[in-house]
Amino acid sequence: MSIRRDNRIVAFQFLYIWDINPPGNLDIELEQFFNDKGNPREFYNFADDLIRGTIENCNEIDSEINSYAQNWSFQRIAKVDLAILRLAIYELLYRKDIPPVVSINEAIDLTKVFSIPDAKRFINGILDQLKAKLNRPLRKPTID
Repeated sequence: MSIRRDNRIVAFQFLYIWDINPPGNLDIELEQFFNDKGNPREFYNFADDLIRGTIENCNEIDSEINSYAQNWSFQRIAKVDLAILRLAIYELLYRKDIPPVVSINEAIDLTKVFSIPDAKRFINGILDQLKAKLNRPLRKPTID
């Protein structure tokens, strides 16, 4: 497994926990969370960036989810699926260094491991709709 995949899994796990029980102090909670994972702190730099970026942009990300989740109320989305969607949408909208197809594939892989089989279609449907509206190459990173 790649370091980035490991970091995405850890970022997804923290975002799931964060949604259920938001920490009072994000910095302290992240340090404790990463320390409990067993690798040196610098191993999780990518996860740290993903977590902080997703949380900082959560209102806009949730708005995107709402706009694409037709006939599905936001409150009905499983917390696991919501964490996966938030992470993937953060990457799609804010991480130009990651090709969109990579973000979508990683989200689907997380779904296969951590959610129910039917969730894959739901998550892929939302991410495909967003991908269609991106104005950048889908298979290559772009740097502004």
